[in-house]
Amino acid sequence: MSVREDPQAQPVRPTSEDPVAAAGSELIGGPTGRRALLGTSWWTPVRIVAIVAIGMFALGMVQKLPCYDGGWFYGATAQYTHACYSDIPHLYNGRGFALDLVPYFDRIPDNVSGGMQYLEYPVLTGLFMEVASWMTPHSGSIQDREQIYWLVNAGMLMVCTAIIAVCVARTHRRRPWDALLVALAPAFALTATINWDLFAVALTAAALLMWSRSRPLAAGVLLGLATAAKLYPALLLGPLLVLCLRAGRLRAFWTAAGGALAAWLVVNLPVMVSTQGGLHIRDGWKTFYTFSQERPVDFGSVWLIISQRTGNSLEDVNTYGTVLMALACLGVAALALCAPRRPRLAQLSFLIVAAFVLTNKVYSPQYVLWLIPLAALARPRWRDFLVWQACEVMYFLGIWMYLAYTGSGDQHRGLPAEGYQLAIAVHLLGTLYLCALIIRDALVPERDPVRRDGSDDPGGGVLDRAPDAFVLGEARRASRYEGAALVDWGVHRE
Repeated sequence: MSVREDPQAQPVRPTSEDPVAAAGSELIGGPTGRRALLGTSWWTPVRIVAIVAIGMFALGMVQKLPCYDGGWFYGATAQYTHACYSDIPHLYNGRGFALDLVPYFDRIPDNVSGGMQYLEYPVLTGLFMEVASWMTPHSGSIQDREQIYWLVNAGMLMVCTAIIAVCVARTHRRRPWDALLVALAPAFALTATINWDLFAVALTAAALLMWSRSRPLAAGVLLGLATAAKLYPALLLGPLLVLCLRAGRLRAFWTAAGGALAAWLVVNLPVMVSTQGGLHIRDGWKTFYTFSQERPVDFGSVWLIISQRTGNSLEDVNTYGTVLMALACLGVAALALCAPRRPRLAQLSFLIVAAFVLTNKVYSPQYVLWLIPLAALARPRWRDFLVWQACEVMYFLGIWMYLAYTGSGDQHRGLPAEGYQLAIAVHLLGTLYLCALIIRDALVPERDPVRRDGSDDPGGGVLDRAPDAFVLGEARRASRYEGAALVDWGVHRE
């Protein structure tokens, strides 16, 4: 081990350290030369990444064209056979936006919603949907209005895509090109407009950027807003807690946690509490949480494989999933406190969110959007990323072919249950594969692509290069990281 100068002084060229990136660069003239003048053109890495991300998003919109032209409206299985399904046009009328109903306050008629009395999304996502409905003309046929509603939402989600790309590119100052993993991810383009998840993903990416800039309050506020749009961002507080505990930076954690709680309450309290007929929690606000609790085993989960293979409805699946998630949290905490070197925030964030989707009773195809930015920050290696993405694309096709099969009656056009179970297994194993590599990187820091040049945690903010204050196990007996010195864990580079 040798102490070196701050490795953040020089930018990282992915074509010089990633064989797949080097091979792919041949399409645009080959790897960057050693004497290339970087940063002297308008075409900065961040701008290029943002433009590529928007271009891929647009291609994803084109992929939905067969549904836009009729698949959403005609034919029992057309939207599945063309793999272009989206919740957005269906919920425009199905959740009362076409009737100008106010989410969480107005009850949706059963003949419109099919039994869902109130909107089953968190408050900030409901606001996102409502704003899109305000920009949708309230005249014309319902089909025309649903098409425009999807276009409006797609435009808003494209903005979220650009924000995600920029935030990921700027989180690790020396590694902006890692954000190309997000921009070029095929599963990102395919699933971006299935639902409204990108709104929460954008807020989460912005929170991680603020944390990397040592602004815990801003990071916490953004994380609270993200949790008000989707539940999963709250999970990131767990990795922050154990990492700040190990680094002796608990003040920064409590600042972020306080900001997150305050932001979440500011958004939710006006909708949550009703004073009509006495102070009580409004039913419309509770719907997201009761629906999440009561929904049965659903698509994409390991529980669905078990249920279909055994014929057991798994009524206690909430208990099983909670126990497994608790064990996973303990495992992540142990990794954070016992690893020879403090793991990076992005690594633990990916692991905790992956544990949630793997143990959850539903793993919808768009949930991959939660993981893609974290994967780009946690393990920026094209080979492993593309292996995982191939598994996700296979699942994306599998679920729609399975729905086509179940919706085609006696014709059985599509993928039968056994084939769909195989597709589920593949995408679960793909996520586990990436988890295993990230755990290995945390346990063997010299294998971590980000740390091979001697960096510590470029996305860690106050955690970056901070000395350990509380460690357990091997890390306590034989610390490999002393003080704030930068240690070269990798091969010395000229």
